[in-house]
Amino acid sequence: MQNEITQKTPLLNPDGSLNNPGWCRRNLYEYNRDCISPSIMRLKEWDFYQICNGSKMVQINFFNISLASCATFGYVDLKTGEKFDCMGLELNTPHKNRLNINGDTANYFTFQKGNTKLIFDIKDNGGSLLFEGQCKGKRLKAEFFIEKLPEHESITIATPFDKQGHFFYTNKINCMKTKGVVKLGNRSIDFSDKDTFTVLDWGRGIWPYSNMWYWANGSTYINGKSFGFELTWGFGNTEKATETALFYDGKCHKLGEVYLVDDPETNSNWMKPWHFIDKEGRLDLIMTPFYDNYSNMMPLNIFGMKTHQVHGLFNGTAILDDGTVLEIKDMYAFCEKVCNKW
Repeated sequence: MQNEITQKTPLLNPDGSLNNPGWCRRNLYEYNRDCISPSIMRLKEWDFYQICNGSKMVQINFFNISLASCATFGYVDLKTGEKFDCMGLELNTPHKNRLNINGDTANYFTFQKGNTKLIFDIKDNGGSLLFEGQCKGKRLKAEFFIEKLPEHESITIATPFDKQGHFFYTNKINCMKTKGVVKLGNRSIDFSDKDTFTVLDWGRGIWPYSNMWYWANGSTYINGKSFGFELTWGFGNTEKATETALFYDGKCHKLGEVYLVDDPETNSNWMKPWHFIDKEGRLDLIMTPFYDNYSNMMPLNIFGMKTHQVHGLFNGTAILDDGTVLEIKDMYAFCEKVCNKW
């Protein structure tokens, strides 16, 4: 049974366990970090913004895993495979560089280390993202302006793991219309708000050393209105909430369990079609991949992250809460499988 949270509620009990696992259309959880248990050194926090127009993608991220904090920038041309990135790192930050307690409300965060500068300036109706750094021996500056609809709904979940004090708390905000520019030396790469969207992956949690998740997300326009989806599974105990939803014209339409007909890791078929369905018959999508943004930062299979973030065109149908059937045709989106040991 999916448990919808409709009133403000503390995230954690005094012993560090989740107070009321569930999901909400706006982030109604009160993130009481002082109740964290076990040690705060296991706490992970991040604000991850992915900006894409279907051919060019930017990822701007700040994470604090207590052992270290890091501001990262990455650019990928999904058509040519061109990539460049940079980062700023600060070690031993369990009580420093802590991020906002609610990504669904106005907040401001800044970080500066050496040549790296990052500012997240978020208002109720949108905001701005700034990243400056040094990349390929050249000065990098990226600035983006994002826009949200009035009363813009999203999906927040708080779910436990089997181990005491371990939890996953996240908010995904889709369909944020975006414009901006990336400047690398004398080169400028423009993003127009006619075809560019941002998704915010806002997360906080403590979880087991070894874990895996699937995450699929995309935004577009259908019938002149914004449409998007958020599909995540394989991570934690989802008995009370799944991180699955459709978004249409700023409203959240909750889905149940979603899964792939075939796991693409079987026989390493990452570039063959991916078929997504749900158990309630409200989602039937096929993604035809065109680019695998693969990275392996776990070479010894001991510590790190391995990611296949596969980008493609989605076709099929999605059914809203009122029974309206939306036809999805050649919609750009992605799905990733990530394995972690950290």
